[in-house]
Amino acid sequence: MKTIDELLAEGVAGKRVFVRADLNVPLDGTTITDDGRIRAVLPTVKALADAGARVIVASHLGRPKGAPDPAFSLAPAAARLGELLEGPSGEVAFATDTVGDSARATVDGLADGGVAVLENLRFNAGETAKDDAERGAFADQLAALADVYVGDGFGAVHRKHASVYDLPARLPHAAGYLITTEVGVLKKLTEDVKRPYVVVLGGAKVSDKLAVIDELLGKADRLLIGGGMAYTFLKAKGYEVGISLLQEDQIPVVTEYMERAEKNGVELVLPVDVLASTDFPDLKTKAPAEYITVDADKIPSDQEGLDIGPKTRELYASKVADAETVFWNGPLGVFEHPDYAGGTREIAQALVESKAFTVVGGGDSAAAVRTLGFDENAFGHISTGGGASLEYLEGKTLPGLAALED
Repeated sequence: MKTIDELLAEGVAGKRVFVRADLNVPLDGTTITDDGRIRAVLPTVKALADAGARVIVASHLGRPKGAPDPAFSLAPAAARLGELLEGPSGEVAFATDTVGDSARATVDGLADGGVAVLENLRFNAGETAKDDAERGAFADQLAALADVYVGDGFGAVHRKHASVYDLPARLPHAAGYLITTEVGVLKKLTEDVKRPYVVVLGGAKVSDKLAVIDELLGKADRLLIGGGMAYTFLKAKGYEVGISLLQEDQIPVVTEYMERAEKNGVELVLPVDVLASTDFPDLKTKAPAEYITVDADKIPSDQEGLDIGPKTRELYASKVADAETVFWNGPLGVFEHPDYAGGTREIAQALVESKAFTVVGGGDSAAAVRTLGFDENAFGHISTGGGASLEYLEGKTLPGLAALED
């Protein structure tokens, strides 16, 4: 995989460099609530601009249905990128389409060292098309805008999309700083792991994590399970889980995984107590919630588990304490509400206090770290791509990385 440093050494002054970034930031209206993904691509954009390239930044945002939708405009992300760049490269132009008149005019107007952002790539149906020809046609239009391609949208490399998979084949290409960093970190979790290796998995659905659990049962020393997915495990043990989130159809698979973990000597740790309530909390007003703390095998039939309890928090922290490597993906409770953020906060604090190489696996976990006020530098690495990280750990070939390796 050619790196951006190699590309810079060859010289990029005056060249139009297409940077596939991941600016898929959360928005409240037009207000960005977490700019982590924009900040993650800054080193690549700045290095290219400082070297005199004409930088064309492109990304998706949300899931528009192949047509323009103002709710998913990248305009706020473009404005924030300009604020963060500062200096000579701080003037960021914005094209109001992807490959149309505005995109062509905006790119043509770039001076050496200039930066432009194209409108949401998913406003064009060709970006996500299943049909190779349709996707390829859109990639051809994108390629006409540029001389060189730099892949730096790690959060999208598991997608076989035009700008991720097809476009690199049409231009000289290299991996940006973010992708090379992310891949380097993931190799530490798969190829040269320092032990004990502890994996903390949370989130809502166990079905989202089955493949990675299957792979980790042969690699990790301990698996700590939390979040909504934990209740399927608890149900598989024969416990009453009340009205907690449950994927009953996954119980046979979960049961087999627990048996295999025991056989393989992998310690699979489940909650021993939970915070439970009859009502899901109001995440907008964050009004105080009423809940009880109960043992994990004594959840009342009319109650829903919404966070791991204090005994579980202490248990999980102890399981992380002696680790040499920790990977965490998925919150352990409804962290968006202050009354149910304790479990997620405690596991984050345990990672901060650990001497291990700690990796926060993107998505909601990364958002939780920032929302709960942790210093990002206190962790070994915070990934920008939860889904991409999981698929890499599952051993899958990621289309966006394969395209850069050719």
